[in-house]
Amino acid sequence: MARSILRGAAWRPASVVSLQLLACIGRADAADCALERQGEGRVATIVDARSFRLDDGREIRLAGIERTGTDRASARAALSALVAGREVILHGEDDTPDRYGRQTAFVFVADSEHSVQTELLRRGEAMISSDTAEKNCAAALAAAEQTAKDAKLGIWAETAAIKNTESPGDILAAIGHFTVVEGRVLSVRQAGAITYLNFGRNWTRDFAATIPRRIIPAFEGAGLGPKSLENKRIRVRGVVSSRGGPRIELLRVGQIEVLGGK
Repeated sequence: MARSILRGAAWRPASVVSLQLLACIGRADAADCALERQGEGRVATIVDARSFRLDDGREIRLAGIERTGTDRASARAALSALVAGREVILHGEDDTPDRYGRQTAFVFVADSEHSVQTELLRRGEAMISSDTAEKNCAAALAAAEQTAKDAKLGIWAETAAIKNTESPGDILAAIGHFTVVEGRVLSVRQAGAITYLNFGRNWTRDFAATIPRRIIPAFEGAGLGPKSLENKRIRVRGVVSSRGGPRIELLRVGQIEVLGGK
């Protein structure tokens, strides 16, 4: 059942998928990631800010969130405070390990109604990633992130939590890290198999979001054709790379949020 829901959600309009994180904000009572149960176990070791190992040896990766910033010790401590030594229940679409041998899942401490992901988001210890299509999960994660934003907790206590495209140097400083960037698209250009959403006039220095040709149909199907974004303020999420200037590659429509205004 959960798998068919996710497959259908992947091709919904942008108002349902890519903008769902906003549309569902405030529904704090939404069912929290009600996906199929994929096992349980006791947490033995914290691996990093998003991963832990169970006492049976399985490594679990938290789905739906990303940790930003460089304070790895703090991020790891936040996860440890929630799950270390605890019995947890795993929910997800699929329990097949990734190429690193990790099982990706939404994690619930036994007897808790809320996932570990929503708790981390509510405390400002993580940001929503772009790969959650199931509507109840998206609603719960969005409500939790907004709670932290409103209270300026954790990540959101920093004035530069969302990077401004007018300061490309600040974005470049986050190279290799998941980052949220906001600004106005000044132009849209195609070069070979890549479409560039340019946020500045200097293409070798300023920030740009890139969309591979093979992904364009998904954006167009969601009402987010690249040319329609020209002169609009948008927010993008992803890992910062550098190819001349700072870049974020867009592979899912959920990485873009249209803010309105010019």
